[in-house]
Amino acid sequence: MLPHTSREEARGQAREHAGNDARETSGTSRAYAASLDARDPLAGFRDRFRLPPGVVYLDGNSLGALPDDVPAVVDDVVHRQWGTDLIRSWNTHDWWNAPTRVGDAIAPLIGAAPGQVVCGDSTSVHLFNALVAALRARSGRSVLLADPDTFPTDAYLADSAARLCGAEVRRVPAAEAAEVLRAEGTGVAVAAYNHVDYRTGELRDVAGITAAAHDTGALVLWDVCHTVGAVPVDADALDLDFVVGCTYKYLSGGPGSPAFLYVARRLQAGFDPALTGWHGHADPFAMEPAYRPADGIARARIGTPPLLGMLALEAALGVFGEAGITAVRAKSLALTDLFITCADELGLAVATPRPHARRGSQVAVRHPEAHAVMAALVDRGVIGDVRPPDILRFGFNALYVSFADVVAAAEALGDVLASGAHRDPKYTVRNTVT
Repeated sequence: MLPHTSREEARGQAREHAGNDARETSGTSRAYAASLDARDPLAGFRDRFRLPPGVVYLDGNSLGALPDDVPAVVDDVVHRQWGTDLIRSWNTHDWWNAPTRVGDAIAPLIGAAPGQVVCGDSTSVHLFNALVAALRARSGRSVLLADPDTFPTDAYLADSAARLCGAEVRRVPAAEAAEVLRAEGTGVAVAAYNHVDYRTGELRDVAGITAAAHDTGALVLWDVCHTVGAVPVDADALDLDFVVGCTYKYLSGGPGSPAFLYVARRLQAGFDPALTGWHGHADPFAMEPAYRPADGIARARIGTPPLLGMLALEAALGVFGEAGITAVRAKSLALTDLFITCADELGLAVATPRPHARRGSQVAVRHPEAHAVMAALVDRGVIGDVRPPDILRFGFNALYVSFADVVAAAEALGDVLASGAHRDPKYTVRNTVT
């Protein structure tokens, strides 16, 4: 087992990773990357993931790489727990408490004390339930504040929740949210924002927006899907109200792994979601005809959870308890620093903010032929993704991305652009109707 990294040690690593050693500040060479990898305290975690040879995987902000601990657990769940123990596993293997148990394992990654996070269902379900609960909790207010540039699902669900509750959605950019809340916040029931811009990787002002909302009596919902597992959230310290996140990106829970919901302890007794299922009942097996909500975070449970995905996720979370989110963040910033420097040398327009306080764990660069460039990169073994209209997006999971990977990706990107390989007709994006 690798040692847990203390907060003070992580700060020192951040300074070291960031290139404060004057002898190496300008390096973007393979030798420089090798020197960073040689003193990387998280380097050993790379062997805990199943990465195909010859691939530089920079799309973990969409789907995390497979943790080595997961296949054996899934095999056990399928063949022994389900296959042999059958229905008894709800008790024998404590399937029943998996949503709150896994929630408590996620809690440290978002700065939450135990008893405030539940895991299960999808991101969309949790967003909808939290938005409706927030609107109901502030029933005398009629405005749901939302970012016009939010992830599309968040926008669709804001509209749906507002229709259900007779509220109005007002689109206000995150950069203006705190000012609008201070000026007009008495009519706002809830402000719903993403922790990071999913395209550019720009971090939002969580503390500022949350404080401005609370000053006027509004609640705030934060979507941390594109940051949890890579960027600390500090839910309790910042007095956040609701936090929703997925687990298949930086947490490597697997495709479609269940999402989670944080409800601050002070709000749990009044939490009144749109969807109330039997798993959130005070006495589920009494089979009562009327709903009575359970105490605490358990009332945020809905129906039978997806156990295969839930237990795979639980296995995947083990590495974070060993590495520590502070050390992960320190290396993430160092990796993105290096890639931004490489992008500058290639003459690319970097859309991601440079200050650490405003940057998530991805780097976005602009190119008018983004889809074709990425397709050519994938053929060279460098996997990132694209967001319209012109964003090449590269995600950096500090647990398995190395500094050598960063330089290799930049070299491949430079080669594609210099050779014009992306202009090969096979990389042309065509619209098709099926």
